[in-house]
Amino acid sequence: MASEVETYTDPVNLKVRELLKEVHLDYSPETTKYVHDVVSSIKEAIDQIPENLQVLADVASGFVRDIGADKVEFQFKKPKSIEIGGSYSIQCIAKPDVNIDLLLRLPKECFHEKDYLNHRYHAKRCLYLCIIKKYLNLSSSVQNVRWSTFQNEARKPILVVYPAVKLFENPGLVVRIIPTATSLFSVAKLNLERNNVRAVNQGDVLQATPKYNSSILEDMFLEDNTEFIRRTFLEWKELREALILLKVWARQRSSIYAHDCLNGSLISIIMAYLATKSGGNRINNSMNAMQILRVTLDFIANSKLWDQGLLFQPQGGHNISKEQRGTYLWSFPIVISDPFAGFNLVFRMTKNGFQELRGEAALALICIDKCKDGGFDEIFLTKIDFPAKYDCCIRLNLKGNGEVSASGFCLDDECWRSYEQKVLSLMHRGLTKRAKFVRVIWRNTTLDCNFENGLAILDREPLFIGILVSSTEEAFKKAIMGPSPENKDEALEFRNFWGDIATLRQFRDGEIAEAVVWEHKEWERHLIIKEIIEHILSRHLSLSEENICTIVDQLDFSLLHGNGDPKNLLDAFDDLSKRLRLLNDIPLKISSVQPLDSAFRLTSVFTPTPHPLAYEKGVGLKLQKFTSTCIQPLEVMIQLEGSGNWPMDDVAIEKTKSAFLLRIGESLQSNWGMTCIATENDVDVFMSGYAFRLKILHEKGLSLLKRQIGGDQAKRVLCTDKQLFLCGQHSSMINGLHGRYSIYGPVVRLAKRWVSAHLFSASLTDEAIELLVAYLFLNPLPFYAPSSRISGFLRFLRLLSEYDWAFSPLVVDINGDLTPGDKKEINEKFMLSRKGYEENMQNVNPAMFLATAYDQTSEAWTRSSPTQAELRRLMAYARSSVSLLTKLILQDQPDSYRWECIFRTPLNNYDAAILLHRDKMPYPSHLLFPSELNQGRRVVCGNASKLFNPFMLPEDIKGSLDELKNKLMVNFDPVRCFVGDLEKKFPNRFKVWYDSLGGDAIGLTWEKAIKKRERGDTCEEEKDLLDALKAVGEVGKGFVRSIHLLKAPRLS
Repeated sequence: MASEVETYTDPVNLKVRELLKEVHLDYSPETTKYVHDVVSSIKEAIDQIPENLQVLADVASGFVRDIGADKVEFQFKKPKSIEIGGSYSIQCIAKPDVNIDLLLRLPKECFHEKDYLNHRYHAKRCLYLCIIKKYLNLSSSVQNVRWSTFQNEARKPILVVYPAVKLFENPGLVVRIIPTATSLFSVAKLNLERNNVRAVNQGDVLQATPKYNSSILEDMFLEDNTEFIRRTFLEWKELREALILLKVWARQRSSIYAHDCLNGSLISIIMAYLATKSGGNRINNSMNAMQILRVTLDFIANSKLWDQGLLFQPQGGHNISKEQRGTYLWSFPIVISDPFAGFNLVFRMTKNGFQELRGEAALALICIDKCKDGGFDEIFLTKIDFPAKYDCCIRLNLKGNGEVSASGFCLDDECWRSYEQKVLSLMHRGLTKRAKFVRVIWRNTTLDCNFENGLAILDREPLFIGILVSSTEEAFKKAIMGPSPENKDEALEFRNFWGDIATLRQFRDGEIAEAVVWEHKEWERHLIIKEIIEHILSRHLSLSEENICTIVDQLDFSLLHGNGDPKNLLDAFDDLSKRLRLLNDIPLKISSVQPLDSAFRLTSVFTPTPHPLAYEKGVGLKLQKFTSTCIQPLEVMIQLEGSGNWPMDDVAIEKTKSAFLLRIGESLQSNWGMTCIATENDVDVFMSGYAFRLKILHEKGLSLLKRQIGGDQAKRVLCTDKQLFLCGQHSSMINGLHGRYSIYGPVVRLAKRWVSAHLFSASLTDEAIELLVAYLFLNPLPFYAPSSRISGFLRFLRLLSEYDWAFSPLVVDINGDLTPGDKKEINEKFMLSRKGYEENMQNVNPAMFLATAYDQTSEAWTRSSPTQAELRRLMAYARSSVSLLTKLILQDQPDSYRWECIFRTPLNNYDAAILLHRDKMPYPSHLLFPSELNQGRRVVCGNASKLFNPFMLPEDIKGSLDELKNKLMVNFDPVRCFVGDLEKKFPNRFKVWYDSLGGDAIGLTWEKAIKKRERGDTCEEEKDLLDALKAVGEVGKGFVRSIHLLKAPRLS
């Protein structure tokens, strides 16, 4: 297939071609010969098995016992045939899974005519494979033989053979030995309405066993259906290509590529239906691979034929009556009848799995229509796993839980599948409207299972529950309203379900009803869904707290000191805004007041708390034992009414604004008794416990800048007015976005905490982080917009680590303002920036190009940082955190330290590290983890200064209120000052990495490699290095605890 040359001009088809080359198995003569040799060696090993060997139940006594079979002894006979089937036979293997399926036909002589009863067939099938496994292990051409299962069905194990000689191009190639049961039993005896497992009964009445019967029929007609698929696909190149593409699409989605939903075989069956007369020839020879893929996805997502079942046209005279069709639809949620016996090919597919499949197919169609390049990246390259897809993931540890198999391991269905349905039913009943979709899946069979010893070991893997929240407003509701007490039966049922936490309540509208209420503060309401889930599972499944892991609040520790109520701050701003607008004793009235600080848009990691010395009249709060000496100002932008008397010179404009600010401060002080602190550039106003820093935006400054384009002034870093304008635009847009997505704020806060914790505060601005997270909500495909902080945070890390920053701009269109022309212009500017970078490596162009409606050239937030080197480092850290976070969600990691590691940064990744005195940090409670170093060479060890304390000492609290306020330091951050001094004094010596949110460690990396000198100069070079670090210690004297040299500069 890959050898056939075609010319493609469309970018999408070019990408599809490359993808097919990458994933399609090369059917070269070498590969074909290798597969032939491996299969031949397996046949030879099987031929060594003695004829008439007596096979007893002892060979796999545990398996026979657990499935409840009897009369399973037989004499071994050679298999009737061993043929290659599956994807290899139709040249549709999709790498990296290179499985060669060997269909081994079981001999009729080993079975009795009634072995379809009570799992005897399944027991003998397993015993037969045990004998083959024993002899394959004796073969020199086989490295190893392991157990697996057919479609995760434990009662149908298969063998996976690992050849001793590896194929160089595909070292992971394995052979799967799959038994078939052609003509073993009468089809009539396996009718859906018959009972063939006598233990399935209600009293004396035997119940039908449709799944059990279908399990045997599947083996009986596996060869026929394989041949039918082979005839359909083998001579149709485009159909084969489409099948490979659909396999790639499905494998990227772990929630649908599962035992109760989809696999490669079922995809080929659906496509065969659409490509034949049975499905109306919806797929025809004129279509290319992508068109076939779209037709198939559309059929899965939208066709109404699923409601009445898909029926293949009968082969060999078999017909399905109307009554039989009704039985199928009653027995199974989804039906695709095979063309030979009419049994249901999708008997394992659940309603839950099918709903998930249709949802993913529908999302894929949206990606094709709305995403760049026909959604190629979103459909084929984006990994959609449980951690990123679902807003809430729950892991149930059921190891050793006897209730799972209390009624037996295998009846009509297996106990693990029945338990999945039980859990799903409980989730639906308990969550009701809170959940848009619930997925329950238990992949309980693994490659290291030893089926000879029985099925009890199949509870080692956890059961997963994934929940898509309908909306955060619905999910975070505090009350679950039940029936009226007058409806006694319903009220009793409600109380039986919820237990002691159900009470009778009167609601605001006067209605009295049964209810369950979860009391939480505003910033803890995301815990409600966790508590509901844990209560339901512990009450109805008798699971202990240790065996229920709900991934909701594991990262809350990083925001622990920032969960204050923002209402006080917003009320204070409203009061300030009113007072500013009421000022009449200033030359020009104030026309608008806009908050700029991230605290106002609820994206600040730490919500500001009122300071007792920052009130208008007197101390608003009682001075605490630890009253901070520092307060951070919150920027507020004001605009004045229009006037033609403003000067034209930009310096004069700035001076005039300063004069206005001083006048405003004086007026606030005289009218309302507010404390104002003025400097040449700023005026800070104390009100309601907060410090507000006033800034004036004058639009004439912006127009002046536009007229000076090309002059020296325009080449400077952004002017004050332009910076204020951009901040105002950004702030208003993010405010609006937060109104649409309430979970946006917590995700941003986690992202900012992560960036700072790994010392990237100087590399990525707060506004850039807010835009990156905004992109996840505005462009969620192929997901839905996140509705939980952990899934949103994981997607942020994946965006950071996987986006193609070198060749693609990231366009964040918050309000949908950008036209196609705007986007084309953005792309042109991006290409221009990349061209300039190639011509001049020192050219300051954004390595991370973030374009918005207000900043189409990415000048505002990423113009100078991150640099290319910083971005590479950021991406590497993000990849590492993605890997760890994904493992923590999927695997059993109860240790909180492992979760903390997501925010712990390894200091040995730096060339030198500076440790600061923690008791001299302005906000000690903001420190996430204290830093210690026991490696490298300690160059400096310093004592703490007595000139600065983060808290007022007892002797400082004495004195008048004005004296106390004078001791309050506005916008003082010793870390920021220290970093600034280092960058000025050592501009080209090293790069400084720090945490602006309270970290006590600073990393240093050498900016340039030193030139290799003679051996005699090595000591001199080392001395220069140590002197530089000692000079760093002098700059931070009293603040620096120690400096450690970890790596010497590399030699050039």
